[in-house]
Amino acid sequence: MRKMVLSVLVGNTSGVLNRVAGLFSRRGYNIDSLTVGETENPLFSRMTIVVHGEEEILEQIEKQISKLVDVKEITELKEGSSVCRELILVKVAANAEQRAQIIAIADVFRAKIVDVSPESLMVELTGNQVKLDAFIGLLEGFTVLELVRTGITGLTRGIEKGGVCYEDVGE
Repeated sequence: MRKMVLSVLVGNTSGVLNRVAGLFSRRGYNIDSLTVGETENPLFSRMTIVVHGEEEILEQIEKQISKLVDVKEITELKEGSSVCRELILVKVAANAEQRAQIIAIADVFRAKIVDVSPESLMVELTGNQVKLDAFIGLLEGFTVLELVRTGITGLTRGIEKGGVCYEDVGE
């Protein structure tokens, strides 16, 4: 099994997320991660979809997504030719002694302390999955109160924007 990260440019219309997610549920495929946001052009949104599977299944998923009317472009984000990142927020219980230790760990990872209360710290960290997993691993000796991950998002490297001509779409 391998992991595939797809960057899917879609029309920014109501129901498009439901149609893409429905494709996966109808076929019994699991989505490991899904992020969606408007692009530099408000007519389009970009979905980053992470899936695992055998090669034949992954090929089928890519073909099925490309058949959807809302889909303008689909690109596999391959390691080395793309940049993928994820954001986490972690709320950690912390007394005065633990606070200094958590801040030291956060500094090593270039994380930001985004909220402080008398009983806890909230840390924000952006990076690849390996970096985030390593950070979370170092927090195992502390009480993690809450943790949220955004899921992967990414773009291909270089100046190419892909094969879509914005003038020809959405008119």
